[in-house]
Amino acid sequence: MRIYLDHNATTPIRPEVVDAMMQVLRGEFGNPSSVYAEGARAKERVEVARGQVARLLGAEAADIRFTGGATEANNTVLFGSLAPGDHVVTTLVEHPSVTEPLAVLEARGVRVDRIAPDEHGCVSASELVAKIDDQTKLVAMIWANNETGSIQPVAEVAKHCNARSVALHVDATQAIGKCTVDLGQVRVASLSSSAHKLGGPKGVGALVCPGGWALPPLLYGGGQEKGLRGGTENVASIVGYGVACDLARTEGVARAEACGRLRDRLWQGIESQLDDVRWNGGPGRTLSNTLNVEFLGVEGEVLLQALDLEGVAVSAGAACHSGSIEPSKVLLAMGRSPEEARASLRFSVGYGVDESQIDRLVTLLCVLVPRIRKVSAP
Repeated sequence: MRIYLDHNATTPIRPEVVDAMMQVLRGEFGNPSSVYAEGARAKERVEVARGQVARLLGAEAADIRFTGGATEANNTVLFGSLAPGDHVVTTLVEHPSVTEPLAVLEARGVRVDRIAPDEHGCVSASELVAKIDDQTKLVAMIWANNETGSIQPVAEVAKHCNARSVALHVDATQAIGKCTVDLGQVRVASLSSSAHKLGGPKGVGALVCPGGWALPPLLYGGGQEKGLRGGTENVASIVGYGVACDLARTEGVARAEACGRLRDRLWQGIESQLDDVRWNGGPGRTLSNTLNVEFLGVEGEVLLQALDLEGVAVSAGAACHSGSIEPSKVLLAMGRSPEEARASLRFSVGYGVDESQIDRLVTLLCVLVPRIRKVSAP
């Protein structure tokens, strides 16, 4: 049986989610926009799911708009909020669904300031806030980085943004279901998420705007989601997302603690049995399920492929950039050299992972890392 340790790329879909989706696929085929009984039942399922997502996030159901995922949500906010001459402050540890739209907008005349992280992958709230000026239209920052798991000071930045009436958009895709995301405590203008990062299906997510809806739609036609997103709703996936959020809400603390034990067991095994290894990040401000490790003298892609042949799935960086031979921009921003960045792998644990799998991985690493180093040595 294979060992899956790339939960930050996508999570195995929970059985409870599959069951709920199958009920819809088999029996709730109505279009939510239709006024007859079948449509009304489908619409009710969508609204139940909207409430489930809202409860997990400490938001109101009216704040939730379903999307095709966090990438769509991020693009909706960035292209809908910014125009030539505007100023945005962001970080160098953002997901490509933020960095790439901002690069397009910058070429169109939007001014962009990007804050570098420290060696642990965390940005300074004070340094970020210092970049806000009278032309700042938006601050865009990730809640927890997908490659290192480093948790950013969103709450502190939110306080400053609110005091200065600057909109804060947060990409919380990796944080939701792994740490507390409570919009009743942290006031943001908008927040994005994807279901497949917490046991739900791929291709569905949400944009949350607690402060109101001043955004133009990214997709026109039909007026669904109160005009923000045209197109018939993906009812089965939305229902699955709602169930995944309910599971995250009820299991949250226990889930994080279990992941933390597995993550720490893996790091202790690596650190105690292999020389020249480094944790890219650190336990103090990192998601409990995420471990990014540099193996000095090892090509990460080679080690990844060797582990794959042994039945273990891990990652060399962001899944959306799989196949790329470029070193991680996030690790480079943290001060790693290109060689150090290429020598790094990300391990992310979650539902279905147990101690025996972690121990098996450590055993494999103790064989494979020295072997690759020997072959790679000049």
